[in-house]
Amino acid sequence: MRKIFYLMAALVAVPAAAHAGCATGAAVGAVAGHYAGHHAVLGAAAGCVVAHHEAVKRRHEEEAAARAQQQQQQQQQPR
Repeated sequence: MRKIFYLMAALVAVPAAAHAGCATGAAVGAVAGHYAGHHAVLGAAAGCVVAHHEAVKRRHEEEAAARAQQQQQQQQQPR
């Protein structure tokens, strides 16, 4: 239990941009790891990595969609 507390304290200390999605993934991973054989810390670390990866991927997709929309609007403007 103490390890999870320290992990969560470390997540709070890091800027929000650096750990996008990590807190949620860590919580889910810790619960899954606990039920999978008392490996809560390992599950939290894995959950953090996976959730961060998914958050970054989602952000890149949103940025690409915004760029595509902006280019489409620029092409539709009369010259």
